Amino acid sequence: MITPLLRIKTRWYGDGGYGEILRIALPLIVSTATWSVQHFVDRMFLTWYSTEAIAAAMPAGILNFTITCIFIGTATYVGTFVAQYYGAKQYERCGPSLWQGIYIALIGGVILAILIPLAGLIFRTIGHAPEIQECERVYFKILCLGATPIIASSAISAFFSGLGRTRLVMWVSISVTALNLILDWLLIFGNWGLPEMGIAGAGIATVSALCFGMFVYFMLISRSSYARKYATIKGWRFDRQLFTRLIMFGFPSGLHFFIDIAGFTVFILLIGRLGTSSLAATNIALNINTLAFMPMIGMGIAISVLVGQRLGENRPELAERSTYSAFHLTFIYMTTIALLYVVWPDLFMRAFAAHSDLTQFAPIRELTVVLLRFVALYSIFDAMNIIFASAIKGAGDTRFVMFMIIALSISLLIVPSYAAIVYLSMGIYGGWVFVTTYITVLGIVFFFRFLGGKWKSMRVIEERAVAVPPTFPESPTGE
Repeated sequence: MITPLLRIKTRWYGDGGYGEILRIALPLIVSTATWSVQHFVDRMFLTWYSTEAIAAAMPAGILNFTITCIFIGTATYVGTFVAQYYGAKQYERCGPSLWQGIYIALIGGVILAILIPLAGLIFRTIGHAPEIQECERVYFKILCLGATPIIASSAISAFFSGLGRTRLVMWVSISVTALNLILDWLLIFGNWGLPEMGIAGAGIATVSALCFGMFVYFMLISRSSYARKYATIKGWRFDRQLFTRLIMFGFPSGLHFFIDIAGFTVFILLIGRLGTSSLAATNIALNINTLAFMPMIGMGIAISVLVGQRLGENRPELAERSTYSAFHLTFIYMTTIALLYVVWPDLFMRAFAAHSDLTQFAPIRELTVVLLRFVALYSIFDAMNIIFASAIKGAGDTRFVMFMIIALSISLLIVPSYAAIVYLSMGIYGGWVFVTTYITVLGIVFFFRFLGGKWKSMRVIEERAVAVPPTFPESPTGE
């Protein structure tokens, strides 16, 4: 008879259990949490600096990230290739897979650089207030310079994650975030005798930290232990077939990432039409949500890795078990955060209010309190979105994810929000109703796709050729 205690121990210590998930996921959760902390503190400093700076930071930052993320999403799919090659014990294919992601980073850097001269035109077309436009233009131009470092770093971190070496990713992320925050404090406010640069200082701090992170990652993959086993040095050459396969599976992942972020970008730009207070409240609510959401991206990366490794081993039943273990943990975490959004919203807003003009911040706070209730509602379904989408992507089911994101983003987020805000004058709450609906439906769709089980037979790597002897008897001789 299986006792409840034995069942719990098995679920914790067994293959695909909570212990295995947390061993891989916790360093990645810390890594993505550092990204959240970096952006939270960055936005907090800009809130202290001026209302125009914080109002401009989210539109310009998210527009830059929207364009960059299609390359990030494609390059980071290196992690799935590495995980499946690792599970199949084809270690010599891991390094060449990584280098194809680095070539994508170079392409992305060139494309973002081309957009720099167009920054002024882009933000004039969007039509925010002139003082906000200028901040947006400056911030966007600087962030474009960081495209290659962030994409390349994402590819290399995905390489280490695919191997299960997630602690390395964590320590690099902590170092990059620490440097970014120090530079933020120095350059935004002009401390220690440096010039006061405001939002431009925030951009320079971010790009400088990203370049540092890329340098550290290249030093790590150059170590002899990785070079010998995984061909991280000799595998630098462009591999047309491997690059094509990475694009075939990774580009839908990048495009889904792009469409998802683009939907939110359009939403934020539409909210900007309602005035500075509505835009600032939306920026703050989404920034607070990042504190809960981004650590769970780490859990999603972990489940993609584990699904990839288990499928590489041809053990889909363990991939399924790992996915449900991750969902249990994520659901508990997201539900707890959602309750805090409702019962204690000021816990998250104190940092924004600390050095702000209280008269200007009061209406922003009132709006943000209500918006956090929307965030609380959709956070529960976001847990389903993160885990089940990550699981099927770890198998190679990226086209389904892409098509669903495109269809639902247009039909449930972009078009309804535009109609509600521009034509129906439903205001900020009308727009947020559609954000909540969009995320809720996404979570349900990906859950049912996972239940369907098609992902269990998918692979992104080629099958290892079976060695055949040069001569093979057509029939036994019996001798």
